[in-house]
Amino acid sequence: MSSASKKNIDSAVIASALEGNEDAYAQILARYRGPLFHMLFKMVHSKEEAEDLTQEAFIKAFRALASFNEEYAFSTWLYKIAANNCIDYLRKKRLQTFSYNKPIASKDGELQREYADENEATDKPMLDTEKTHMINLAIEDLPPKYKLAIELRHKEELSYEDIAEKLDIPLGTVKARIFRAREMLKRKLKGKVLP
Repeated sequence: MSSASKKNIDSAVIASALEGNEDAYAQILARYRGPLFHMLFKMVHSKEEAEDLTQEAFIKAFRALASFNEEYAFSTWLYKIAANNCIDYLRKKRLQTFSYNKPIASKDGELQREYADENEATDKPMLDTEKTHMINLAIEDLPPKYKLAIELRHKEELSYEDIAEKLDIPLGTVKARIFRAREMLKRKLKGKVLP
């Protein structure tokens, strides 16, 4: 397939996705997920991290889809989003860490670190319970097919492949449903749930 005809197919699918067509999102996922995953896997050397970063890249790309400039190849735009997100992730991961118990060296000798007792925060369990309750309510409000997909993934901790097999639907559809469910939950919970 020539790059021009591939570009025309991408343009049609993107236009359909922007109109809210779920199948178009699934087509984009199916077409680019594998190559994107492999690129990210080479960067992070972890299948689990590459999976998460692939999902994040699609979330960011789908949110910014309206700003995609059709003068450029969609794949180049998508890979740039994924690579930049991965670089940010790696930067954060490599932030300097320190031991809680290791003293700090100073010109006056070694100083011990002191930390506030986290057990003092007696409202933390209550806040966690409230947060969980709000998330569960938001999941209950999802349309049935999205609710089922998100519950199988996050409550039963099934893999995408196991969900596809259990629901007897294509893997791309499972990924699209979970992506859409997460987006709906983010919108429902925005400003309601503390980070």
